[in-house]
Amino acid sequence: MIQTDRIQKPDIMQTAQRDIQLTESGELKHFLSIEGLSRDKLLEILDTADQLVDVNGKTTNKLPLLRGKTVANLFFENSTRTRTTFELAAKRLSADVLNINVNVSAVSKGETLLDTLRNLQAMQCDMFVVRHASSGAAHFIARHVEPHISVINAGDGQHSHPTQAMLDMFAIRRNKGDFSKLKVVIVGDILHSRVARSQIHALNILGTGSVTAVGPKTLLPDQVRELGVQIRHDLDGALVGADVVIGLRLQKERMRSALLSSEDEYYRSFGLTERRMKLAKPDAIVMHPGPTNRGVEIEASVADGPQSIILEQVTGGIAVRMAIMSITMGNIEKQLNKSKSQMHDDQAG
Repeated sequence: MIQTDRIQKPDIMQTAQRDIQLTESGELKHFLSIEGLSRDKLLEILDTADQLVDVNGKTTNKLPLLRGKTVANLFFENSTRTRTTFELAAKRLSADVLNINVNVSAVSKGETLLDTLRNLQAMQCDMFVVRHASSGAAHFIARHVEPHISVINAGDGQHSHPTQAMLDMFAIRRNKGDFSKLKVVIVGDILHSRVARSQIHALNILGTGSVTAVGPKTLLPDQVRELGVQIRHDLDGALVGADVVIGLRLQKERMRSALLSSEDEYYRSFGLTERRMKLAKPDAIVMHPGPTNRGVEIEASVADGPQSIILEQVTGGIAVRMAIMSITMGNIEKQLNKSKSQMHDDQAG
């Protein structure tokens, strides 16, 4: 069993008082959660990502922004797509990349997360991209790293997946522009989805006109309203006039538990089908964080159809992750240089 040194969910009140994501001057040094960030911070990421793609959405091939830096992909959960896009993003910023296979590392033999962290710091890593099954893992690491290291959350438990949310916002803005005019519908397992939580926070911070969460009552309890969304249990009604429709992945264990009766029943009530998409606006876009369960969450003809921007999400994810990595690392460099300058002035005085 992986020991995590008492990882806990981040205390929101404590985070609000002293956001460990920010430098002393209020700039991003870690990217752990969307929650609590300002609209300007999210727009900075989106604007920077825009500068890293051409008119066709392809990312810049090679930039020297992280030259001489080492990025460690520290994945305690399997995720080929997320890890690969982070690796591509880092390499396109000219960083050296270290992929840690946690399943066969010393961690699986009893080494604690903090031990692993200290060993990686001793290898002179500059950035940790962390994916972990425990909520709060990235926050825990960020509280313990040395000042020159940036931590990026690639998904922690059921808490947050901030880079996925930002690549989704990037895709929405490139296709739809002004968030304030949009009706967004998110359908699926909202209760357990770290992606949905981050998406909802981002959409609300960016001033989206309407955000509606849809799903069966077992996966969409009334408490979800606290995230700042409307909740509905009838997908057909929710889709009327929608500009953006986001499907979520259903995990198979939900089907084997008492939360859902069957895949067929879910598909009949909440599957994104061609018939249902006709209820949305004609120019509505369909999104999904992937991988998709076709015939369960979404009809194949919708996933591959003209309204789908699922593959565009993946491509844009490289630019967004490049933007986040370059912003956080650049801000840490500025903070360290400022500290060195102040120390020099103090010594001179």
